[in-house]
Amino acid sequence: MTEHLAGMRRNYHNDVLDESSAAADPIAQFASWLDEIRQTDAIEANAMVLATVDQHGVPSARTVLLKECDDRGLVFYTSYDSRKGRNITENPAVALVFNWPTLERQVRVEGLASRVSDEASDAYFRSRPIGSQVGAAASPQSEPVPNRAFLEARFERSAAAAGPIPRPANWGGFKVAPTMFEFWQGRPNRLHDRLRYDQTPHGWEIIRLAP
Repeated sequence: MTEHLAGMRRNYHNDVLDESSAAADPIAQFASWLDEIRQTDAIEANAMVLATVDQHGVPSARTVLLKECDDRGLVFYTSYDSRKGRNITENPAVALVFNWPTLERQVRVEGLASRVSDEASDAYFRSRPIGSQVGAAASPQSEPVPNRAFLEARFERSAAAAGPIPRPANWGGFKVAPTMFEFWQGRPNRLHDRLRYDQTPHGWEIIRLAP
C-alpha cells in the first residue's frame, strides 16, 4: 500500500494566483472562488473542515457546511452540545479548510467563533426542510446511542408531534470572525501559489508564502 500511495501524484496547471489579480479583501477573493466552484459539478462545494481544540489542548476536526458568508464572518449550524460546540465554548479559536481539487485550489481560514443571535438561528432553522428540522430535534448529536433503531424511534416521535417543529434551544449557528485567510492555487512542479491575508490594525495585509 505504501508504494502505491507514494506513486500517487498529479501536476497542477489550471490557473495562477498572484498579487496583481487577487482581491485586496479576502472575503471578496473567497466569494469569487466560491462562486467559481459552485458553477461546476462539485458535490457540496460549501463543505469545510472545521478544526477545534478543547480546554486540554486536544484537537479534533470534522466536515461541516458553510451556510452564510459576509464581511462579519463565515457561519455554520450545529448542536451547541456536540463536541465541536463544547470545544468552541471552551476555546473559540478555530480553523477551517475548503478543498476544491477540481479547480486545484484550497482555502484556509483561522479566526474566533461565537454564537449567532437566536433570531438568526430561528430564521435558518425555519428555512430547513422539515426532515432536517425533525432530525435536529430528535438527535442527541455526538452522544452515544444504543443503536439505529433508537434514533429512528426518536425521529418518528418528533415527526408525529403536532404543529411546527421548534428550534431546539441547544441548536444554532456559529460565526467564525476571520483573522487569517490563505489561498492556495496548484501550479506545475509543486511551485504552488500561496497568498496569505493577515488582519492588521490597518486592514488586510497580503503575504506570499513559499509552497
